[in-house]
Amino acid sequence: MDLNTVRTFIAVADSGQFQRAAADLGLSQQAVSKRVAALEEELGVGLFARTPRGAELTIDGQAFLPHARALLSAEERAAASVRPGTRALRVDVIGRRLCVAGLLRDFHSAHRQTPLDVVTLFDADTAIAALQAGTIDATFRSVRNGVPLPDGITAVPVYDEPLQLCTGRAHPLAHASTITPGELAGHRIWMPANAPGTEWAAYYDELAAAFGCTIETTGPDFGIEALLDTISQSTTLGTFVGEHTPRVWPMGYDLRRVVVHKPTPVYRHSLLWRADNPHPGLAALREYLVALEGLRPEDEVWVPDWARRAR
Repeated sequence: MDLNTVRTFIAVADSGQFQRAAADLGLSQQAVSKRVAALEEELGVGLFARTPRGAELTIDGQAFLPHARALLSAEERAAASVRPGTRALRVDVIGRRLCVAGLLRDFHSAHRQTPLDVVTLFDADTAIAALQAGTIDATFRSVRNGVPLPDGITAVPVYDEPLQLCTGRAHPLAHASTITPGELAGHRIWMPANAPGTEWAAYYDELAAAFGCTIETTGPDFGIEALLDTISQSTTLGTFVGEHTPRVWPMGYDLRRVVVHKPTPVYRHSLLWRADNPHPGLAALREYLVALEGLRPEDEVWVPDWARRAR
């Protein structure tokens, strides 16, 4: 159904005259008559009775009028759903319980006027493909120095997340307040979610090579709850968690978080987006993240060489 004919029908119904509707729409009276006639032909009924006083709705016209208004309302909602100024900003994060999800929560608290839609895609390749397709507006990922991004995709480091060692109370390092990365040598770090080929698996493989620990990925991966349940009971396994990863676990686990520094291993999160994306919420998110420079560790940090990008 041609919505222009529907819009014209409503204008005539509201004004009660073809001539006045033509003036309101900026059309000739003949054009208005043709549009209404086309709609009547499509519906197979007469919508107006022409009288000396103008145009009066027939019974069929009265029945059709509320549906006609609903059609135009649906048209406006459909347009608004993809209009950059009104649709939700869609941002991808690796996991909803990781620090970048927390950054988005803080952003939303400070920018309530920006509707937000949070999604979780699997890896950087999937996220970048979604950026190119326009199905997301931005993603938080770790990107490799020297690996070219597709044309039109911009990446800027926004947050260096310090890593901490998480252990059960019987682990040899559980009672240390701080350790150096060198003290991880010989220890087993269990990370069953480290899928081969992902950016986070590449990061932890290089960390293990740099400091002599062993990253174990034996699975299956049953999620963070099962991981922490195993760690809490183990005397030999630890795992890495981000400094700002929410501390949500049962009290009976008695898990310990040990600060690692001198240098501090950090996981570098970059924000990626399409340079031609006009969404105003994207600009607001970028400005918000730039202002978080104070969250960067003051200590010397370690990141893989491939993650070093100029700020």
